[in-house]
Amino acid sequence: MMNELRKAAAVALQCADVDEKLFRVRELARLQREGTLLLDRSADSAMTGEPGRPDRPHLVRAAKVARRGFVTLGARASLMHAVAHIEFNAINLALDAAQRFAGMPELFYSDWLTVAEEEAYHFELIRAHLRHLGAEYGDFDAHGGLWEMCEKTAHDVLARMALVPRVLEARGLDVTPGIQTKLTQAGDNHAVSLLDIILRDEIGHVAIGNRWFRYCCEQRDLDPLATFTDLLADYYPKGLMGPYNMVAREQAGFTALEMALLTGQ
Repeated sequence: MMNELRKAAAVALQCADVDEKLFRVRELARLQREGTLLLDRSADSAMTGEPGRPDRPHLVRAAKVARRGFVTLGARASLMHAVAHIEFNAINLALDAAQRFAGMPELFYSDWLTVAEEEAYHFELIRAHLRHLGAEYGDFDAHGGLWEMCEKTAHDVLARMALVPRVLEARGLDVTPGIQTKLTQAGDNHAVSLLDIILRDEIGHVAIGNRWFRYCCEQRDLDPLATFTDLLADYYPKGLMGPYNMVAREQAGFTALEMALLTGQ
């Protein structure tokens, strides 16, 4: 494995085999902890095009994805598959942040490698439960909405930090408790416990996005709230939909003014 962080992250991002991608992410994180990874912050040679993905799942428009349920094993397998797909995409999102943006502080790159490693762990947890339910990752159709926002923000690290961790990933904080309630009613307590782990870690991931969004605003002498408001207007002209997990968002570093903005107050 090459030992320059951003180039190695790009190689992992382009890897299409699921288990090889997971292995490369774990190795990258290990080398980072050992202090043996080099870092070229000036390089401006980010990967272009699609990230590496397996042949399955088949990607369709979000409206074409089958409705998921909680009662039957098949319905829960479909739900867990959707969670696994989100986690697989989150690996790619974290790797892309690490490899794409030049000129950021060293901690920025190590932060996103840490996120990639935790997303890989989440994926493996959910895939194991998916197998317990009699299915495999790739058995159901999925959509590529998370990566579409990654492409839309590839030109600007500030926009990426504002809209991927602070909007898309924060959405996971909002919806997870409701999913857990329905899984509890369906008797799938193991899935509930897995989502507890993911929710805990995702609070930290959103906090990382918050930190680097505010760093970028400070570097450009921009007001974070006004900047976030403008970006939401540009990218989400119809607004964002609740409900919102205010406790988790506060733990992740959202300010009272930001949460008031989201809820229209």
